[in-house]
Amino acid sequence: MRPCCTGTSVARALPGAEQRGRAPDAGDSARLRARLERWQLQSDGPAFTTASSLMQPVLFDVGDARLPAMLKLAMASAAGDEERAGFALQRWWDGRGAAEVYRHDDDAVLLERARGRRSLAAMSLGPSAADDDHALRLLCRAVASLHEPRASPPPALVPLDSWFGGLFAHADDLGGSFLRGADLAAELLDEQVEPVPLHGDIHHGNVLDFDRRGWLAIDPKGLLGAAEFDYANMLCNPSRAHAADQQRLRRRVQTVSLASEIETDRLLRWTIAWTALSATWFATDDGIGSADAVATLAIGDAATRILLDGSA
Repeated sequence: MRPCCTGTSVARALPGAEQRGRAPDAGDSARLRARLERWQLQSDGPAFTTASSLMQPVLFDVGDARLPAMLKLAMASAAGDEERAGFALQRWWDGRGAAEVYRHDDDAVLLERARGRRSLAAMSLGPSAADDDHALRLLCRAVASLHEPRASPPPALVPLDSWFGGLFAHADDLGGSFLRGADLAAELLDEQVEPVPLHGDIHHGNVLDFDRRGWLAIDPKGLLGAAEFDYANMLCNPSRAHAADQQRLRRRVQTVSLASEIETDRLLRWTIAWTALSATWFATDDGIGSADAVATLAIGDAATRILLDGSA
């Protein structure tokens, strides 16, 4: 399963099963212990797993200072391969707009750990629409920082054309909103002019509060393509039910358009394409009628209605 609308953060050790995932099994624990010894790290909380990685909050000695960090090991799986691509991009960002990488190799990174207490998800779901707008503007600012040119060439990244391959492969069989999303995706991909390195999974749980360092990104997928793509997933988060509300979505698209200087029609088209892709992963894993697939498509359908009535 690749990233989809709504996700949980893993760069900050937070209480609760939703954020932590399952506890590591014996083999996972052995891998973590070996890495702790190799990099001379001290455990600073319970380890946990995600679908693609092993996570361990640690303390890291730098001279006389002891820094909080997050150790992340890629799983031996296709999802783990995606993590490895993300590791390379996280290193390339070199702490500008993203969590800093203290140490790394092909299978692991030692990341700066978020210590701030603010949450973009909590902000977005606050009592006022202004809170949601503020969270979106902060996300847009984070994306703009990630997209700034760097002096060195980027690492090998996955082209967006390949990332959308699952949608193109299944759209005819799935029909309806999937076909509409595939058609728009094909148009948008053909229109790409200057591809940039993309995070690929920007949402309210992947841009965290790093206190004095501000809001920084974690968990990139390592893609290459049109800059507009990195703004689509934020419109689907942090709540799919809220995101599918047409009036709310119209306001949110306008907020992101003003902050990113991207036309509302383009944001809507990318959102329709992205939700069709995300729903494809749910549909092929769990069935076209699964709750996740239906809820994700509902956002794309709301975006389609706004696009067709020209009211954004």
